Amino acid sequence: MSMDGQAEDALKRRRYLALWFPFLAVDRLRIARPDLWQAQAGAGPVAIVESMRGAMRLVTPDADALALGLSAGMTLADARAQEPDLVSFEADHHADQDWLERLCDGCARYTPAAAIDPPHGLMLDITGCAHLWGGEEAMAREAVDRFERHGMEVRHAIAGTAEGAHALCRFSAGPAPDEEAALRRLPVEALELEQESSVALRRAGLRTIGDLAARPAATLAARFGEEAVDALHRLLGLGHRPLSPRRPRPVLRIERRFAEPVGSTAYALQRVEEMAAEAGERLAERGEGGRRFELLFFRTDGLAFPLRVETGLPVRDAPAIMRLVQERIDSLSDPLDPGFGFDMLRLTVPQTEPMAATQLALEGGEARREEAVAALVDRLSVRAGRNRIQRLEPRDSHIPEQAQLALPAIESRTPSSWPRQGEPGDPPMRPIHLFDPPQPIEVVAEVPDGPPHHFRWRRSVHEVTRYEGPERIAPEWWKAKDGALAGESAGMTRDYYRIEDARGRRYWIFRHGLYGTEARHPGWYIHGLFA
Repeated sequence: MSMDGQAEDALKRRRYLALWFPFLAVDRLRIARPDLWQAQAGAGPVAIVESMRGAMRLVTPDADALALGLSAGMTLADARAQEPDLVSFEADHHADQDWLERLCDGCARYTPAAAIDPPHGLMLDITGCAHLWGGEEAMAREAVDRFERHGMEVRHAIAGTAEGAHALCRFSAGPAPDEEAALRRLPVEALELEQESSVALRRAGLRTIGDLAARPAATLAARFGEEAVDALHRLLGLGHRPLSPRRPRPVLRIERRFAEPVGSTAYALQRVEEMAAEAGERLAERGEGGRRFELLFFRTDGLAFPLRVETGLPVRDAPAIMRLVQERIDSLSDPLDPGFGFDMLRLTVPQTEPMAATQLALEGGEARREEAVAALVDRLSVRAGRNRIQRLEPRDSHIPEQAQLALPAIESRTPSSWPRQGEPGDPPMRPIHLFDPPQPIEVVAEVPDGPPHHFRWRRSVHEVTRYEGPERIAPEWWKAKDGALAGESAGMTRDYYRIEDARGRRYWIFRHGLYGTEARHPGWYIHGLFA
C-alpha cells in the first residue's frame, strides 16, 4: 500500500477516549459545596442517597463505603446498621448533570467532538487530535491529571469505537496484550443488556465477550435477540453509531491561550473583545453576520463556563456583541468566577446568515427602525431569558386560541401579515387578552339559547347592558377530540358574544354547545378581555 493510501486508511480509523467519574456526585459535592461537606462529612465513609421503592437507598457510595462492603441499592437503614459512621447526602441529579456538562465543555480543549456518555461519563473523539498532545496516552494522562489535581476521581480508556472505550473504562479487569484482547476479556455485562439477558447468557456458559464472538451471529440472534448481536458488533467495531457532540461544529472559531492562568475577569473580557473584533472581520470577508455567539472560559481545574448570546438579525459589530455579552454576565445568578485562573478562551459562531452592507442613517428610515427594535429585543432576551420575550405569529385556524402562536422574539422569521377584521375605526372583533384555558362562568339568559342577561365571574355579578352576537364558530370536525375544554365533550359549537357590563367593561364570552342537540345544559365561558 502506498503512503497516501496508508494515510487515508489512518484517517478512516476513529479513536475514542472515554472518561468515567465513578464518584461524580460525591466529588461534585466536595468541590462545589465545601461548606456543606466540612460541616457534615468527617473521615468516615460517605454515600449519596435517594428515596426509591419506599425507602432511602444508596445511589453513589464513595470508595471508603465500597471498601466496607456497602453497595448501591442498599437501604440506608441496612447500611448504617453495618457502618454507623456512614454520612449521607441527598442526591441532586440536576446539579450532577450540570456539573457533568461543565466537565464536557472543559474537554473541548482537547477535541471539538466531546459528548456526554451516561452514566457519569464523557466520550471524546480524538481522531486527528492526539498528535497535538504528544500521542494518545499523553493526551489521556494530561486530561486525567487535570481532573485529579482538583479532586475528581476519573478512569479512562482508549479504543477504536465509542462502545469499546465505554466498556473498557467501566468493565476492564486489567491490562491485556492489545485492544482486541482486552475487549474479548470483558464480561458479558459490558454489553449493558437487560439483566435477564445477561443472566441468560451466563447460564448458557457465555461469560465473556470472546465467548460470544466465537459463536455464529445467527445463533445468538435466534436465542438472545438482535439487540445482543448489535451490541456485540458495535463493541468489536463491526457496527457504527455516530457520536453526537454536545456542541456542534461551529462555522467560525477563535481561541486565545495563556502561558499563565488569568485570574482577572476584566482582563479576560478585554481579550474577548479582541476576539469579537476578529470574528467581525472574518464574517465581513464572508459577507455574513452571526446570529449566535458562544463563549467558553476554560479554567485550569478542567471546568468551563459557557456563555451564549443570540441576535434577531445578523451582526458582526464587536461593540454590539460585547454589549450583549456584558448583559448576559450581569444577569448570571452566580458571578463569572475564574477560580485558579482561565488558561484558554474560545469564541465560536455556530450560526451565521448573509448580511448586506450597513444601511446609512440618511437613507433610511424603516431599516434603521427595524435594527433598533431588533437590538432592543436582543438585550431584553439576554437579560430576561430567551423564552421570556415573545412575539405572536398568525396561524391559519378559525379556532381563536389556535389562530396565533407565541414564539421567542429573538428567532427571526419572515414577516407575516395578520388578517384584517372589519373596517378601519370599527371596534376589534377579538380581545387583546385571551384566557388559557377559558374560565367557566355562571350565566342567566332569557331563553336557554339566547344572549346573556347577567353572569357571575370570580364571585362578582356583572349586569349585561350591551351585547353583540352570536358569532358561531364550528369545531374542527377533522380532529376528533383535540382542543376539548376540561369537563366538556369534544367537537361542540361555540356561540361567542361581545358584551359590556354596567361599569363599561367589555368581555368576550361563549356558550359551549348547541342547546338540545349537542348539550342538554351548555356551559358558558369567558375567553377574553377587551381593552
